[in-house]
Amino acid sequence: MIAFPPPPRLPQHVVYNTNAPGGMTTIALDTSNTIGHPSGPEYQLAVGEALAAGVYVLQDDLHLATPPAHPSEHTTANPNPLATAPVRPFTGVKISLSRTNPRKPPHMYKITNQASTRSNLATYSIKESEKESRSSHDTSSDGLAAQLANAAGKTPIAAEDHAPLTPAPGKDGVKRKKPKTNIVKSNSSFISRVMPHEAMTKRIQEHNPEGLFAFASINRAFQWLDLSSNNESKAQHIIKILFTKAHMLCHDINQSTKGPNHLDIIMGASTADIMWFEAFSQKYARINKNAVINSSPIYQIRWLPGSDNLFLAAHTDGTLIVYDKERDDAAFVPEENSPLISLSNFSNSNYRPLHVNKSLNSRNQKSNPVASWKISNHRINDFAFSPDSRHLAVVTEDGYLQIIDYLNEQLTDIYPSYYGGFICVCWSPDGKYILTGGQDDLVSIWSRTERRLVARCPGHHSWVSCVAFDPWRCDDRNYRFGSVGEDRRLLLWDFNVGMLHRPKALSVRQRGSISSYVPLVRNRTESQATMRFRSNSNLTADSVDGEGLLEHPVESRTRTAELPPIMSKIIDDDPMSWLGFEEDCIITACAHGHVRLWARPQEARNSSQTD
Repeated sequence: MIAFPPPPRLPQHVVYNTNAPGGMTTIALDTSNTIGHPSGPEYQLAVGEALAAGVYVLQDDLHLATPPAHPSEHTTANPNPLATAPVRPFTGVKISLSRTNPRKPPHMYKITNQASTRSNLATYSIKESEKESRSSHDTSSDGLAAQLANAAGKTPIAAEDHAPLTPAPGKDGVKRKKPKTNIVKSNSSFISRVMPHEAMTKRIQEHNPEGLFAFASINRAFQWLDLSSNNESKAQHIIKILFTKAHMLCHDINQSTKGPNHLDIIMGASTADIMWFEAFSQKYARINKNAVINSSPIYQIRWLPGSDNLFLAAHTDGTLIVYDKERDDAAFVPEENSPLISLSNFSNSNYRPLHVNKSLNSRNQKSNPVASWKISNHRINDFAFSPDSRHLAVVTEDGYLQIIDYLNEQLTDIYPSYYGGFICVCWSPDGKYILTGGQDDLVSIWSRTERRLVARCPGHHSWVSCVAFDPWRCDDRNYRFGSVGEDRRLLLWDFNVGMLHRPKALSVRQRGSISSYVPLVRNRTESQATMRFRSNSNLTADSVDGEGLLEHPVESRTRTAELPPIMSKIIDDDPMSWLGFEEDCIITACAHGHVRLWARPQEARNSSQTD
């Protein structure tokens, strides 16, 4: 006799109506957001260091209403915990933030106290200075790379510098198309229901230009919120969209086209559909409709930096596709004679580094896709553009971090995880470092300039779901970043090029010079780079251009520096899914609808506003 284990007892996030007629227990659908303001020591984050001395206090606890499955989905729960049937992709709550007139994070800071490089960051006192500017470098001359920002801080334009990708001018110059279908009046079966707020127009007109708009998705619901409004209005959506079968897994706001009366949002769905939504006009258009180009779900989607029209979508079949919101879709067949990087130099012969199915420089640019790159046979979990808009960091389910010069369509570096897949990735504000988090329960710091692993950051007890830098607490040598994971924890970290702990395996070795640079070689046992544990922040991205592709080995934990967190705390009852930093608060979101705003210490907020 075979006995199967009982099904796991998972938390239920539905409300049951026990007063139903006939004694039947039915589900009461919760369609309204709720907001609370819990207080107490368990809702405080104590960070005892000078960068943000004081206590972060939970300001708002917003609970987003989670819609049930649409009746047409016919989902049947399988009680067998060992079942391997495919499940619908799920990413929890994802948030995109926008301010009409944002205050830019300071690019440089002043360090008033001198201290040893071996000391903790508590000895530093950082002040912001808007008068100082950060230098940037750009040595590209082939016409494909983006021109870096000018003194006014303009976002670099990427692919639209290519002649084949620039919209053809008409009689009145270049005309930008706008979505034509009104989402409120739409009769499309793709959309189940649209619920605009009864005072939507008034709320938009009264919105503070420096206030914070948030676009949040959970399951098949997508809603627009005003997080700068009063307590009662903050929980009320401006507009809420319920889709029929599609779950919006990711979305992004175009920072180049946004204005007081215009917001372009792009969304990627579990059905492979892409929706371009203009929030103020409430109009939309669908791209990759009925999966005509690619049929796999989209786990990440972002606008190309500086582009009004182009965006990049990461499909779960391991393909990155560049789309144009103004072009029509056409059935896609990979172009012939597409370049494929040779696999002869790779230890894993089953791994396909970069296969260009369609090039950015293709002559056929009349319809979508604009470009298509096959980078893996496994799911792409996340990607991020570098601050200078020249490189792309991509992480995949099979445990690889890939650095791609996407304008030249060249793969430059491949880094493996310690074990398991990577889940999230982000760049430091100056583009020198890359953060990854994944299934090895670690946050890893990678140096773009030195092309190596700088440190691993233990502290999580489960998978790391999101990492982000705090641009309000970073300068050219000191960095603040945070991470959240499925262990329900928020961790904060302070990283300085001179504060890393010395690996035990290297305690008897001579410390390398902090100003020297040794190129990484493939043989781990012979590599001098693995013997170094300090980072050189004076190097720039120009130092690594033109050195070709490197496949990096897995670094032993005994030979890699470790960085402890400065704060670790369980902040929710459910696994965490998103993390963001604003000037006045930290925003976190869990997988089942809780969005929490943690107010920064009052003294730190006042000092940042007066400097």
